[in-house]
Amino acid sequence: MSSPIPTTALQLRSLLKASGELELSLADVPVPTPKENEVLVRIEASPINPSDLALLVGMADLSTLKTSGSGAKIVTTAKMPEKLMRALASRVDESMPVGNEGSGVVVATGDSPAAKALLGKTVGVLGGSMYSQYRCLHLSQVMAVPDGTTFAEAASCFVNPLTSLGMVETMRREGHTALVHTAAASNLGQMLNRITQKDGVPLVNIVRKPEQAALLKAQGAKYVVDSSSANFMEELTDALAATGATLAFDALGGGKLAGQILTAMEAAINRNAKEYSRYGSAVHKQVYLYGGLDTSPTEFNRSFGMAWGMGGWLLTPFLQKIGSEAAGKLRARVAAELKTTFKSHYSREITLAETLQPDVIQAYGQRATGEKFLIVPNR
Repeated sequence: MSSPIPTTALQLRSLLKASGELELSLADVPVPTPKENEVLVRIEASPINPSDLALLVGMADLSTLKTSGSGAKIVTTAKMPEKLMRALASRVDESMPVGNEGSGVVVATGDSPAAKALLGKTVGVLGGSMYSQYRCLHLSQVMAVPDGTTFAEAASCFVNPLTSLGMVETMRREGHTALVHTAAASNLGQMLNRITQKDGVPLVNIVRKPEQAALLKAQGAKYVVDSSSANFMEELTDALAATGATLAFDALGGGKLAGQILTAMEAAINRNAKEYSRYGSAVHKQVYLYGGLDTSPTEFNRSFGMAWGMGGWLLTPFLQKIGSEAAGKLRARVAAELKTTFKSHYSREITLAETLQPDVIQAYGQRATGEKFLIVPNR
């Protein structure tokens, strides 16, 4: 017998006050009744992705964390550096829900046949506010998963899978034939490694530690370059020359790595140049910054000719650009390969209340490779 649906439920909120204090708390919010093409999902699992951390704690000074209360009444605060407040002005004094994606079971539906067909089904969901016990969502935000899929397996079926597939699709649509990816030992990086192996796409993986390189090589990666190596630029250029990669996706965003990739691409291309050009090669080289793991300024030395580009890339605008039919094909592949190509690994499961504990925040706030946390809101 299923449990009755409550009138209110808990939801994690992040509030940045004008005083510069970041406040995390749990709020009681109404549980809505789904409309015709909507479903009500009892959320059972939701991952903490880097994009979630940007809203949840941002660049707050985690050494200043303080907490009061207990259980569902916990309130945790931290100081936001004053120099960042101007850039965050649009969210000041607005209590914001957090969490991009998750999974759960459909416990109520609207009147449409498509909605009713999902009653009692395990689904993956996308649409924000996922660090909640219940979410009401339009059918377009819901993905039915194969029978036997666990909540943990379905929890990350949108952001990382569609981002990694989107990278490969961008490569094809923009006329490139190989890829470069940074922070390549992450959950997303390992996923991209599996996709490219399956699809026969050459991939240059950039990591920052020897053990990360060993991890990817054990999973079949052919080209892995360690940025901590004394011969990093030479090794990167060799890998780019071997693959012909002229497109990169950089998860760091800041620092010198994006510029180093463009420089190495130019050097790899010029190894086979027939004649000298003072404007550099005519082959276009592109780096997309899609993350912000490095919050320092993006630096580069223009030593890569004139045929280059550096810009931002986000999943939602990409899916809007390719249209619903093409996006639907990507989602169908994710559902079909959820237990293989698109599987995710979690190092720890935490409740909503534990999400607010200072020691837990310190742990998931490190953004460490291999340390992905899964929130279980109804535990």
